[in-house]
Formats: sequence, C-alpha cells, structure tokens
Amino acid sequence: MSKFLNKKYCLLEAYTPGEQPQDKKYIKLNTNESPYPPSQGVLEAINGSQVSLLNLYPDPECKELRRNIAAHYGVTESNVFVGNGSDDILNFAFMAFCGRDSEAAFPDISYGFYKVYAELHGIPYKEIPLTESLEVAAQDYIGINKNVFIANPNAPTGLTLSIDEISKICESNRDYIVLIDEAYVDFGAESSASLTQKYGNLITVMTYSKSRSMAGSRLGFAIANEELVKDLEKIKYSTNPYSINRLTNLAGIAAIKDSAYYEENCKKIVETREFTKSELKKLGFEMTDSKSNFIFAKNSRIGGEELYKKLKDNGILVRHFSKARIKDYVRITVGTREQMEILLNVIKGII
Repeated sequence: MSKFLNKKYCLLEAYTPGEQPQDKKYIKLNTNESPYPPSQGVLEAINGSQVSLLNLYPDPECKELRRNIAAHYGVTESNVFVGNGSDDILNFAFMAFCGRDSEAAFPDISYGFYKVYAELHGIPYKEIPLTESLEVAAQDYIGINKNVFIANPNAPTGLTLSIDEISKICESNRDYIVLIDEAYVDFGAESSASLTQKYGNLITVMTYSKSRSMAGSRLGFAIANEELVKDLEKIKYSTNPYSINRLTNLAGIAAIKDSAYYEENCKKIVETREFTKSELKKLGFEMTDSKSNFIFAKNSRIGGEELYKKLKDNGILVRHFSKARIKDYVRITVGTREQMEILLNVIKGII
C-alpha cells in the first residue's frame, strides 16, 4: 500500500471475491452465478436504440423498475430501494443505521462483507458463532439490542431460518434494524419481504445476481417501510445517485416481467442440486441441507483445500474458505446437469 492511504484503512482486510482466472477455460462453480442466460425479454430490452442513449443520464429514481418490483412483491413503490448490486445496499445500511453507539451483530461464518463493512466504517460489531451443526441460532439474536445482519439462506452453509424465527428477532429488537440478506432465497427458502409491512425495523435485501441470471449487470433491491427507504436514499444520493445505469435498469424491468422463466430455472437448479447431493453422498461426502444454489460439502478422505486445488487442476473451480471450522469443506455452485456430472466424474478420479 502507498504512504498516502488514510491510516485508518491500513489494517482493513478487504473482501476477497471468487477468483476469475483467465489462463484457460474452466467449469466455473465458485461464484454462485446462474448457469442459465437472462430471459429473451432482457436481451430484447437492451437494444441498439437504448445503447444509443448512453450519452444521457439514467433515471436516478428508477421509478419504473421500482414500480415493477413493488407489484411483484405486493408492496408500494415507496417500499422499494434499488442499488448497484445488493452489496451496495448492505454498505449503505451499515452507514445509515450503525455507528459507535449502535453496534452490529452477525454470524461468525457468513457473508464476508458484513465484517468488512463494519470495519470500513469503524462500527463496533459482535460475531455470533454458528451452532455445532453450522446453523444460525435465532435465540442468539432475540433481544440482542444491536443491528442484526443475517443472510437467509446463510452463506456458505445454505441453511435457513424460518419466517417465525425472523419475526421473533424483529419483535425483540424494535429499536434496531434487522436486515435479512436474501441473495439465495429463491432456491428453497421463504422470503421475509411480507414481514416488512408488519415490522418497521425490517429490511429485506435481494439481488438479481443469482436467481435472475444478471450477476454481470449489478442490480439489487431492498424492501422496507417508507422511512427506512428514505434513509437509504439519503446515503445513496450523497454518494452516487446514478448508480443504476440505463441498460441495467431496463434489464431489471424486463427480468421481473419474465419471472416465470426464472422460476423454471430455479426449479431446474434445485433438482440438479438434490441430484448432486445424492451422488456426493454415495462418494462419502457429508454436507449441509443447503436451500441455495450451492452445496457445502466435505469428505474425510481429502481436505477441503486439497480438493479445491485438484479440481482446479482439472479445470473446475469451486470455493474454499480457510476459517478453522469450515476448512474441510468446499462450496460448489450448482451448474447445469451436464456440468455437475463432469464434476462428479472428476471427483471420483480424485478420491
């Protein structure tokens, strides 16, 4: 790092995204992208006439996009906030609602950005250990009196909390926000979005990156009561009001309209996930009961890091985490049936 970097950032450990090597062609099962392309409606929305308008700024309020998201989830436009990926929204939430007198709490094994954002903004935080079975224990957050950030399904385990458990967390922390990060909710979990009408402290955050095949477009949204949306907008308009570009905005509208296409893709991913889990069990793997578009698995015959490296040598990328409790696991994105059959055959050869 240079001598010019602000000293308060010198010890900051930045988030490490999944690797994107360019040295050869890989079967990419490491960043939880969809194996299926965007819908035809999305491809048609990003057309030549719209590209020719890139000399003009996009609508900073994204009114039509918000209207369509609101209609899909049964809320009003004023209940919807949109951002440049759900990461953008998470960052704004830490900035808007946390501080030295308003701490954050999140699981010790979860999405890595929670800790990064807390440290980036100098926010005191508490990491709460997962249970022995790697679950988020709802009772650990009931009445905690801190701002709560929980991924549901959790990453990288894929395990979920029930709507009833989320309700209890919201009810018992009325003076603090509860943010439920639902990046993977469309693969088998129940969304908390409907609860935002009951709890004024709940923010449900979702993304187009996973179930809607738009990781490359960077689009996320939050559903919350109108006052919380205004708080998030204050931060957004103080940083980058044009964070959603013209083409992403159009793609987002088209994707919501084509929900049936994406729902069918989610069904295929879930079927492929369960097939792959079944086959991995036959090979001696243990895994969590993931309700996401990835599998979290380990095998006593080979360490997680060794399996990750050998799969990479064979042209398949998966994700390995070095934290002590999960170092024996690999996280495997669910691809197409064909990709997963190739994965299984390679694993057979390795072990």
